[in-house]
Amino acid sequence: MSLTAGSRPDGTRPPAAVEEPTAAVAPAAAKDQVPRRTNKAGKTGKAGKVPWRIRLRRDRALILMTLPVIALLLLFNYVPLLGNVVAFQEYDPYVSSNGMTAIFHSPWVGVEQFSRMLDDPLFWSATKNTIVLFVLQLVLFFPVPIVLALVINSVIRPRVRAVAQAIMYLPHFFSWVLVVTVFQQILGGAGIIAQTLEKHGWSGFDLMTNADLFKYLVIGQSVWKDAGWGIIVFLAALSAVSTDLYEAAAMDGAGRWRRMWHVTLPALRPVIALLLVLRVGDALSVGFEQFLLQRWAVGAGASEVLDTYVWNVGIQNGDFSYAAAVGLVKGVIGVCLVLGANKVAHLLGEQGVYKK
Repeated sequence: MSLTAGSRPDGTRPPAAVEEPTAAVAPAAAKDQVPRRTNKAGKTGKAGKVPWRIRLRRDRALILMTLPVIALLLLFNYVPLLGNVVAFQEYDPYVSSNGMTAIFHSPWVGVEQFSRMLDDPLFWSATKNTIVLFVLQLVLFFPVPIVLALVINSVIRPRVRAVAQAIMYLPHFFSWVLVVTVFQQILGGAGIIAQTLEKHGWSGFDLMTNADLFKYLVIGQSVWKDAGWGIIVFLAALSAVSTDLYEAAAMDGAGRWRRMWHVTLPALRPVIALLLVLRVGDALSVGFEQFLLQRWAVGAGASEVLDTYVWNVGIQNGDFSYAAAVGLVKGVIGVCLVLGANKVAHLLGEQGVYKK
């Protein structure tokens, strides 16, 4: 019997070797094996991605809970923005029986109100006071809650910490009328300090009517009233810091100040950046009621800010179009400041108000 090539002595052929997939075929096969996820509706999609219909049905309870808040936000914050159209008109509420329909009957004047604003020295005086007060608040008021939060966080006894936090947070619930009254009773001409000095032969003083020191007075009022709110925000951020980091730093020989610098402050950086961006965006809104209540005590030259200027021009004098123009410019500048400050926060490695 003759044997053919590749045959066995018994005449049978060995089984053919299984060929390995080539390198060109392997990626194609691996590409077909992308993990896919099947949702409840039977549709498949890439892993980790849920269709919006599924998310809508899953979160319908949360969406229903937020609908009233969204409705109030639209009604009181966004619908009134349509009234900014009067900034380009010579608005007269008496041209029609209805103030809303009077918008459609008022004559258009283009940018005349904005040109008038640039030529108004009272507007520039109010802008100057606003910027000066904002810078002072940023330098003198913004760091105070951070320092107080660090001090309270260093207190070992929880009961003492809770009492101190409650005392500092209590003035936040006071109205500006009560705050100004308290300062008047303490620092005014008939206040406790002035009367005590006069009884002992010293000359009294009236800090509430001192126009030169008014800017520092309002900073002190803001610190006393609102520093407690900032303390709660920063203490909440500090509560998320793991104690293991402090223990590891202590084992490496870091003292109290080094632990604060290398552990505590880096934990507060995101919150500080967020609040700083929001504060810069609110730079032209340094306060309304606080300055309006003390306007007549120190004069308009020291207490006039953009908010009180808009109220004085629009409400008292009835110049609604000019007041709307000033308010519109103030709002646009505020938006630009928020975007710019948020961009700076991104460059510094922080999230800011929103992500990149």
